[in-house]
Amino acid sequence: MPQLNILVGTMYGGALDVAEQVKPLFEQAGFAVNIVEQPTLDDLTSHEDLSLFVLSTTGSGDFPGNFVPFVRSLKDTSPALTELRYGMIALGDSSYGDTYCGAGRALDALLEDHGARRLGDRLEIDAMETFMADDAALPWVETWIEEQQLKVA
Repeated sequence: MPQLNILVGTMYGGALDVAEQVKPLFEQAGFAVNIVEQPTLDDLTSHEDLSLFVLSTTGSGDFPGNFVPFVRSLKDTSPALTELRYGMIALGDSSYGDTYCGAGRALDALLEDHGARRLGDRLEIDAMETFMADDAALPWVETWIEEQQLKVA
């Protein structure tokens, strides 16, 4: 059974709520799912498994406090992540202009710099347009799962 780690960066619980709402979709698709609220580099999955990042942006494009140690460790150790395959759900507020979904965009660039491969497009959920983030996340995850199964087959 393939493993999926959902690594969550949240300030007020919105990203964690999204992770909990999408978890059953992955379980129905045959994944063993682990939601990680205090991620470390050890939580990154290997080549046969997947990671999903669900990340909210705080302040002016900043990472949530629970995610800062993970990002710092990633920057400090510069691991090769060529086997990491992942999806990205970024939560933000477009009223913040240039820093909208800044944490998700920054993490995406950092992972790419380390050789990781994002599968599919990054989902950016705008709090100005979507009151309940899972309303956008659930259909995206359903499509994302279908696309990844087609690529595996």
